[in-house]
Amino acid sequence: MEKAIIGGTGIYDIDKGSYSKIIETKYGKVEVDIVKIEEEEIVFLARHGKRHSVPPHLINYRANIMALKELGIKYIYATAAVGSCNENYAPGDIVVIKDFIDFTKSRSVTFFEGGDNPVKHVDMSDPYCKNLRQRFYQIAKEESVLIKGEAVYVCTEGPRFETASEIQMYKKMNGDVVGMTTVPEVILAKELGICYSTVGIITNWCTGMEEDMSMHNIQELVTENKTKVSKIFVKVFVEGLNQKNCNCKTSILEL
Repeated sequence: MEKAIIGGTGIYDIDKGSYSKIIETKYGKVEVDIVKIEEEEIVFLARHGKRHSVPPHLINYRANIMALKELGIKYIYATAAVGSCNENYAPGDIVVIKDFIDFTKSRSVTFFEGGDNPVKHVDMSDPYCKNLRQRFYQIAKEESVLIKGEAVYVCTEGPRFETASEIQMYKKMNGDVVGMTTVPEVILAKELGICYSTVGIITNWCTGMEEDMSMHNIQELVTENKTKVSKIFVKVFVEGLNQKNCNCKTSILEL
């Protein structure tokens, strides 16, 4: 059991038979579903809970990632519903996240808390696993799924949406899409040597870009793309991966 999918807004299953399991970690309990596809066991974790009841700023990110580590997970694909502040990326588009800018405020963003342990730092030169990104592109092409491009993800605290002035600032900082969840997921996965990649499903224009979004539109656009994205994830997993094709396992620096 080495592979997992973390689902974002509106993506709670991959339409296969599964069984649930509770994992106890030092950070809290986590419930996952385990799906068997072509002899491959894939772990599915609903980021906001199966009933979408946990807001982004209260998600227990450390418990989630540690639970996956304790299950033996080496590879994580994550989905994220995002708003676009890049005129080239419109609602309905799929983008592969290549980098992030962190504007979160109150989250626990590391496992490295000092004490009796040596000081550690994590290299963020390639935060989203290059191997998982490349494999996603390859399989998407085979499946004739259009990937609009790569994107820099601006992560905000939530649960409120951003103001028009904030969005203008993010644009000037080279941000492409805005969401509330990739941080600290991407950091925690890297700290544990897990390959992690996020695929963004654009659901709306950011504040001030176009007319206001509605939750109905968000759900509709996510539902339309979730099957395509999940199918690509599963095909990558079934075909196999190798951590020798990236640097995710060797990103920790000790002082």
